[in-house]
Amino acid sequence: MSRTDSVPRASNTSAEGGLSMECAFCTSGIDHCHGTLVVHPDGGFAECTGESCTNLDRVRHALIIDCHTLDAACTCTLAVEVEAELRQAS
Repeated sequence: MSRTDSVPRASNTSAEGGLSMECAFCTSGIDHCHGTLVVHPDGGFAECTGESCTNLDRVRHALIIDCHTLDAACTCTLAVEVEAELRQAS
């Protein structure tokens, strides 16, 4: 089996013969999350937009963004900027 053969693919037909959209990871039984993982610059904190997500492992999330992309006023971004300014001043 080639590497591309092992990649889960979305089904494009339903049992009735019509088009359907199914998550390839869901149909393959692969543990994953449909939410977006929001990572904060300090590296030790992340949160997910998925309401039922309890495992914040990056491997489970196809969509990963930094918090400043979502919210430029995120307090953790401000804390990192202040820390960088303090290092430059010393």
